[in-house]
Amino acid sequence: MGRYTGPVEKLSRREGVELFLKGERRAAGKGALERRPYPPGQHGRARRRQFRRYFERARRESGVAGENLLRHLERRLDNVIYRLGFATTRAQARQFLVHGHILVNGRRVDRPSFEVRPGDVITLRPGAAVEPAVRRATELTTAVPGWLIADHDGLSGRAERLPEREDIPVPVNEQLIVELYSR
Repeated sequence: MGRYTGPVEKLSRREGVELFLKGERRAAGKGALERRPYPPGQHGRARRRQFRRYFERARRESGVAGENLLRHLERRLDNVIYRLGFATTRAQARQFLVHGHILVNGRRVDRPSFEVRPGDVITLRPGAAVEPAVRRATELTTAVPGWLIADHDGLSGRAERLPEREDIPVPVNEQLIVELYSR
């Protein structure tokens, strides 16, 4: 196994903790975290901002904050397409969306973070080049969550209601997320 020979202070910035990799610079008050306390890279300052927005919105709503957070994440359009069985992975669902193959209530939506509301109808754009891939994905689908209704023959689906915690099959203890972000 090789040795890491890249920029070591970048590691400290990435983790957000002083790793004491350059002792003299740190002692002189020129450590990487003192100069730039955000992670390295083009998106360092904006890191994890969207998830925090989801959490803040879930916390302000009435009810249990952790369940509200999971409900918001479950209603994202890229996740709904995956749950309906129109894509084999969430990454594939995202790609279908971004390329403009998905319609919500007859209008093209290309934003994966779009939140589906009860009554919204999700369809594949007529004549979409990805129709064979979607048909293959629907053949592999075993079950659709109770809050969604899927028509695999017509390649459409509908959100009947908001998802409940029982409808979200993720092995996550949402209370730990709430505790982390409440600090």
